[in-house]
Amino acid sequence: MALIKSVRGKAPQFGKDCWLAENSTVVGDVIMGQHCTVWFNAVVRGDVHEIRIGDYTNIQDGAVIHCTYQKAGTYIGSRVSIAHNAIVHGCTIHDNVLIGMGAIVMDGAVVHSGAVIAAGAVVLANTIVEANSIYAGMPAKKVKDTGDNMKEVIERTSNNYPMYAQWFKDE
Repeated sequence: MALIKSVRGKAPQFGKDCWLAENSTVVGDVIMGQHCTVWFNAVVRGDVHEIRIGDYTNIQDGAVIHCTYQKAGTYIGSRVSIAHNAIVHGCTIHDNVLIGMGAIVMDGAVVHSGAVIAAGAVVLANTIVEANSIYAGMPAKKVKDTGDNMKEVIERTSNNYPMYAQWFKDE
């Protein structure tokens, strides 16, 4: 069973049909929407500020979601995929976004809908990521607009993760 822990009187809250891997951790002031998944070794740590997550969002293996004490909560929309080993910290991620493997999104950054943060990219503090665009590099910069193919990838990924979770529920 996942580690679900209250901190300073705030307990995580989960919407309908969420799935958490046995060794995932969700603590503190976290409110998660419906059909979300938190995968192996992922940490959602709402101990120093609030974390809000929409529906059909997946937080993949080893990802860390955190915030900054008295300064920056973390706000993640619906149909967001946060890939393996990504770090999302004190920022806002709008709906229909893909955060690539090992990417880092720092305090005050805003990632608008339809955007992709490439694997390994570092989105510096207070960066505004344009809607329907792909950002890559260190520091992350816009490299191109997302096409229909990438929009399909974003949608397919957010749709597939509840299905993958069902495989584990069925065991």
